[in-house]
Amino acid sequence: MVNVSIARRYARALLDVAADANRIDAVADQLTAFVKAYESNPELSDVLLNPAFSRSQRSHVVEAMIQLTGNIDPTLANALRLLVDRNRLVYLPDIARVYRDMADARSGRVRGHVTSASKLAPDAVEQLRKSLQQLTQRDVILESREDPSLLGGVSAQVGSVLFDGSVRTQLEQMRRALKQQ
Repeated sequence: MVNVSIARRYARALLDVAADANRIDAVADQLTAFVKAYESNPELSDVLLNPAFSRSQRSHVVEAMIQLTGNIDPTLANALRLLVDRNRLVYLPDIARVYRDMADARSGRVRGHVTSASKLAPDAVEQLRKSLQQLTQRDVILESREDPSLLGGVSAQVGSVLFDGSVRTQLEQMRRALKQQ
């Protein structure tokens, strides 16, 4: 619970500053890329999180990453420096997730996942996105996943609402109905 509270505080501050500069989405994209680099490299994570490394060593690593990424937003660069100074880099993935959620809420977007037994065609995903957009009255950003255990059909989750049209669920419902008779 402490992680969420700390992450929410930093994410809100970053969002407010990014909103003033009209750079909410650019900061979100760069923050996500930074977190992916941070999580995908165990050596980098070790340097940034291990207390055996000094604050100045971590600061040099973060500065090098900022220079390597090149066109990083100054708002994000300052936030990363602040996280190093306050020894809060461990919360960076949570901050990125909360920031993205807050940015989506501010922009009227909602994220969702569509799961199917096999890969869906891009036009089918787009058609499903438009249908979900009409149902939710919000801009929907869909991620596509595959799960062969669904057997067929599609399951879509948007926010906390699940639309399940999978064959597996339909078979389960028929099994329950037959048991009750």
